[in-house]
Amino acid sequence: MPNIKSAKKRVLVAETKTMQNKMIKSNMNTMIKKANAAEGDAKAEAVRVAVKTVDKAAAKGVISKNAASRKKSQLAKTVK
Repeated sequence: MPNIKSAKKRVLVAETKTMQNKMIKSNMNTMIKKANAAEGDAKAEAVRVAVKTVDKAAAKGVISKNAASRKKSQLAKTVK
């Protein structure tokens, strides 16, 4: 455990950011699963929402740009 005040703060900030990142990533994965499970007309809408969620996660730095592109490509394949 750190003794310096700024180091203690960094530990708390890191924990908070880790929880935020987990929340964003979990939501993204949920939306991807919903998009893959959707059928018919609802599939296109579910994929659109999932792509938006993936873009937000990439913008916030939770996943890399290339990972986001890969996930969006996989989602687009399922619509065709």
